[in-house]
Amino acid sequence: MSAPHSLRQRMSQLLVLTLLGAGLLLAGGESAQAGFFATASEKRAKVDALAEETLNRLFRESPKAKALFDRSVGYAVFDATKVSLLVTGGGGTGVAVDRGTAQRTYMHMGTGGLNLGIGGQVLRLVFLFGDYETMSDFVNGGWGAGGGAAAVAGRHAAAAETSFINGVAVFQLTDAGLLLVAEVTGTKFWRSRKLNIPAVLETSN
Repeated sequence: MSAPHSLRQRMSQLLVLTLLGAGLLLAGGESAQAGFFATASEKRAKVDALAEETLNRLFRESPKAKALFDRSVGYAVFDATKVSLLVTGGGGTGVAVDRGTAQRTYMHMGTGGLNLGIGGQVLRLVFLFGDYETMSDFVNGGWGAGGGAAAVAGRHAAAAETSFINGVAVFQLTDAGLLLVAEVTGTKFWRSRKLNIPAVLETSN
């Protein structure tokens, strides 16, 4: 077996293990938070409650984020898990809300790539949208997460000036605290087929 082929095979195995680990963590989180066999309505209620809790925490840690929220046309909140084992994998579920119409769109996210670290992380992501075009692109899968900046942790982040960059501001919350600018490059966001089914049409979870 050639060395390049062996390296590619090992990298593929690591990717599979990483994504499997991420899937297990996400499944465990969903089971604990919403119930694995919960209906779509019950899962939506859990996502909504988590979004409200996350926003309240963000506003406590950063009054300037609250001021930016008041200027926004809408927002999105995600509960995410990332796992690293030379390569990274992760995903999560959340909701995007139009502040003008109160319309809610339930969504999923996923990410993967190379990483030198080993470990796992549970975090919350908050997106604030400065205009309807940017929010529409995000909800409909046309938003590009390129050009992300490295996150800045701790009190300095909470005290930093906040503003919309290319129509959006992104915050990351972990057990360690608030990170003002989250790195979301390479992350994909898409509508949830099951969670956006009207309640009257639900026949199963």
